[in-house]
Amino acid sequence: MLLVLNTGSSSIKAALFRPDLTEVLSGHVAGIGQKQGAELALGETSRAVAAPDHKAALAAFLSALEEAGAGEVTAAAHRVVHGGAELTAPVRLTPEAIRVIEANVPLAPLHNPPGLAGIEAMRDARPDLPQFASFDTAFHATQSEVATAYAIPKALRDKGIRRYGFHGLSYAGMVAQFGAALPRRLLALHLGAGVSLCAIREGRSVATTMGYSPLSGPTMATRSGDIDGMAVLRLAEETGIEEAGRVLNRDSGLKGLGGTADMRRLLASDAPEARFAVDHFVWTVVEQAGRLIAAMDGVDAVAFTGGIGENAGEIRDRVMARLAWLGELPVHVVPAEEERQIARDAFALMG
Repeated sequence: MLLVLNTGSSSIKAALFRPDLTEVLSGHVAGIGQKQGAELALGETSRAVAAPDHKAALAAFLSALEEAGAGEVTAAAHRVVHGGAELTAPVRLTPEAIRVIEANVPLAPLHNPPGLAGIEAMRDARPDLPQFASFDTAFHATQSEVATAYAIPKALRDKGIRRYGFHGLSYAGMVAQFGAALPRRLLALHLGAGVSLCAIREGRSVATTMGYSPLSGPTMATRSGDIDGMAVLRLAEETGIEEAGRVLNRDSGLKGLGGTADMRRLLASDAPEARFAVDHFVWTVVEQAGRLIAAMDGVDAVAFTGGIGENAGEIRDRVMARLAWLGELPVHVVPAEEERQIARDAFALMG
């Protein structure tokens, strides 16, 4: 069986899959590195474990899998956020592939290091296992250079400063779930803590709202979404570069407008700032939807995914009401299945 790992800075989320993509068991280790220990959850059970680092956390999780009699793990597959311009498809992890992931750390300094930590921890725990990786940026590699280039000097573009796009595993999983019923021009909306939209024409990404980083696009839970570059420079002058980055990624978005990053709380509140935050969210989603529809020369259907997209019917209704000028469109709600997509990628590579 295949163990799929999504490794964060202080957590490991995991799921075990059979070759037919049936999920056998899932769990996590949360609180890695905390003095009071971490929580290991597997299925319906949880317990405290010592997990000073990712290596110890993964060892504890593998031991729990064995105790549960979940079956033999024969391969591992990882979510890696950034594959850069070189890793544009799922890969079996070789020393060269790992070197490229390491080289892309400057492009995703918050996300690629935890992914590498998970890869290293698995290699230490089970050096016999083949390992694979899928990349959040890979789905968008089909976009044209016109769509991905920033209008900056070539010397800077050559340093990798361009649009990459993210949430690719979510969009690839959505395409797989549609199968032969995939609309020719699909507007896909991944609405969650991170928010992005993707124009999918004939199964391929032609445009998306996230760019060099996951910061750009509509209003998000704690990220600002699109903001003028000169405003960013002004913020950096006022607070310093590091603090500016923290504010834009951690204290902005719904949190900055409405006081909380939780859409459920905002929707339940009558406070003016909460209503404004929701209005702003819907406005920016619809605004970005318009340019993506133009990028694929029209639209045949709309699909929502992500925590907000799947569960907040009011948000879906408000977005579609603002898009009523398009006429009657099929609207789909598609579960985000990123772990299953990683498993699908890995099993395909294994043949």
